[in-house]
Amino acid sequence: MELMTPKQIVNELDKYIIGQDKAKRAVAVALRNRYRRSKLPESLREEITPKNILMKGPTGVGKTEIARRLAKLVKAPFVKVEATKYTEVGYVGRDVESMIRDLVETSIRLVKDEKFEEVKATATNNANKKIRDILLRTRKPAPAQTTSSNKVDDDTVEIVVQDKDNKSDAEKLLKEIEEGKHDDDIIEMEIAEAPRAIEIIPGAQDMNLTDMISGILPRRKKVRKITVAQARRNLVNEESNRLIDMDAVNEEGIRRAEQEGIIFIDEIDKIAISRGNGNGPDVSREGVQRDILPFVEGCTVNTKYGLIRTDYILFIAAGAFHISKIEDLIPELQGRFPIRVELENLTATEFYKILTQPKNAITMQQAELLKVDNIDLEFEQDALQEIARIAELENENNENIGARRLHTIMETLLEEISFNADGEYPLSKVVITRDFVIKALEQTVKKYDLSRYIM
Repeated sequence: MELMTPKQIVNELDKYIIGQDKAKRAVAVALRNRYRRSKLPESLREEITPKNILMKGPTGVGKTEIARRLAKLVKAPFVKVEATKYTEVGYVGRDVESMIRDLVETSIRLVKDEKFEEVKATATNNANKKIRDILLRTRKPAPAQTTSSNKVDDDTVEIVVQDKDNKSDAEKLLKEIEEGKHDDDIIEMEIAEAPRAIEIIPGAQDMNLTDMISGILPRRKKVRKITVAQARRNLVNEESNRLIDMDAVNEEGIRRAEQEGIIFIDEIDKIAISRGNGNGPDVSREGVQRDILPFVEGCTVNTKYGLIRTDYILFIAAGAFHISKIEDLIPELQGRFPIRVELENLTATEFYKILTQPKNAITMQQAELLKVDNIDLEFEQDALQEIARIAELENENNENIGARRLHTIMETLLEEISFNADGEYPLSKVVITRDFVIKALEQTVKKYDLSRYIM
């Protein structure tokens, strides 16, 4: 984060998201301010809280993607929640506090993955040695018949052999395992059973009996036949857990969630209510807003990993606000989102850029998918311009679903090609032209061409 200026952050977002410059600038500045705050004296740092952001715009224009890409840039703990999933305290459903617990879980998983990478080499080496021992044990010849006085007890025979030849065989086998030559071999080993989630109260998703007793009772194990590759994954995970300090991981996870966490609250417009209407479900909607308020303002939440303060978590809220308005949110909640950004509708120009510029452009994705079946897909420029024009018309005349409209059009456009591709023939080149687009989307094009003459 300290190496990226707001301009650089925007440049990175431009690789995946077209347009919406105001929103990108707002989140870039918010992110940079976190770094600036971290460099201040502690006494002053405590006084500075994040400026939360409220995005307004139709679906599919990049609200969620901006927040998600932002979190990936700096590997910050990030969770996306939907305001409509929560209910007011006292109703059956998920309580608002669970979003903070989800953030802590995400943060700890992020730290744990980083620690796993640090010990991966050692854990993999230990896992390969254990697999070698299992393979040697299964290959060990049966002992000769002996009298009871000198009978060999197989359970006490050690895998480490004494003579030089056997030691050489063990080293050779270990090297083969490391090279993956035995990945498909089947071995028997004990696997810890995954705990089953048991809810104490139906609907109370965060009160889990398994979590409460997992630290008291050891996990049950059973012997299973699995491949060496699967065994390696299990053993690497076990070895990594043994090599890292989970107390330190939990502590760092809590710290990151507090200082670097980002919570994206989507569909916040769905819990806004028109003033003066206090009947029916509106009561619960306003209750959810009031339940969200303490966390956005700053409070302390108790999690199974310890206490976490929410004062310095960055909250980004978003909604279409087609029916309700931002002003329909309760005033206290409005005040906690001082930075407001309105995202613009996408035009044919933006649609064309979405089809051609992003690193994960849908045209690239479709080409790579069809390449599996020996289809070399190519789009001509005027074909992409026609697709962009149709997407704009569709959004204007039907429900505006933003860039998601391109997925619908592209699936219709390539349906025949995708259906007939089976990979049985040599590599074939297929060029998508403007005429092909018009013919494949004939009904749609005709409908909007005729609509120009209807008064």
